[in-house]
Amino acid sequence: MPQTTPRLLAALLSAAALSCAQAAEFRSADIHNSDDYPTVAAVKYMSQLLEKSSGGKHKIKVFNKGALGTEKETIDQVKIGALEMTRVNISPMNAVCAKTLVPTMPFLFHSVEHMRASLDGPAGEEILKSCEDQGFIGLAFYDSGARSLYAKRPIKTVADVKGMKVRVQQSDLWVALVGAMGGNATPMPFGEVYTGLKTGLIDAAENNIPSYDSVKHYESAKFYSRTEHSMAPEMLLMSKITWDKLPKAEQDMVRAAAKESVAFQRKKWDEQETKSLAAVKAGGAEIAEVDKKSFQAVMGPVYDKFMTTPDLKRLVKTIQDTK
Repeated sequence: MPQTTPRLLAALLSAAALSCAQAAEFRSADIHNSDDYPTVAAVKYMSQLLEKSSGGKHKIKVFNKGALGTEKETIDQVKIGALEMTRVNISPMNAVCAKTLVPTMPFLFHSVEHMRASLDGPAGEEILKSCEDQGFIGLAFYDSGARSLYAKRPIKTVADVKGMKVRVQQSDLWVALVGAMGGNATPMPFGEVYTGLKTGLIDAAENNIPSYDSVKHYESAKFYSRTEHSMAPEMLLMSKITWDKLPKAEQDMVRAAAKESVAFQRKKWDEQETKSLAAVKAGGAEIAEVDKKSFQAVMGPVYDKFMTTPDLKRLVKTIQDTK
């Protein structure tokens, strides 16, 4: 039996107290430091909507800055009902519910508009619902931007990646993605990337513009090459244990507030991207356009390795066919 940590014990006691109360202040976790980060602000906005629709009965308190643990830890807490909600990147959910792998696939979305239309449609709903059997109510997808490569030199075609040591998230999918490009994938915690670039331990990394800006990676890797190889979203999840205690009318209120918060988050995200793009350019970064087709052409083995069932292949096609 796993050992109960003080943090988990406190969460369990708090959850028990919550279940005895009529009105609920749901706790929602986030790892982002800024109180105004788009996902943090969106869940706070959702709380306002929920408080209004429930006549003050329900609201949400956001614990950001990793106060309730890492994304993986908060996923584990939500699963057992020790925490009511969490906002996480979709990648840590890949090992929990297989269909969440689909939106993480490289070059699946050909534009931000296509990504949003797909995730707002039947495919997105199916992916959210697929987590229910594992103890999670998928409430919404939030934007996490387009991830691109950045390095000390511009990357224009896939041939430019050959032999480069590229930092990736600690994930089999990301290792396979960079390997397909001909690079040497180097899994590394995000906090070590700045030093890795500075010292030459790695040649390149990949992320969205706000992340590239917020930790000043442009100081060590001034060329940001718009590969836009991934538009993997964020997920807002609620514990099924908490959900099942709510009357249907209140479940509907929670879901409606979550859906309405999506437009708010996207607006905040778009504003943040514009601001960050201006900031990195002012800091000396150069934005390079790339031959995307050369990258797309080598991704077949990645799809073969991860899209292994008829269900997953069907979902990929549904998204590719979304207008």
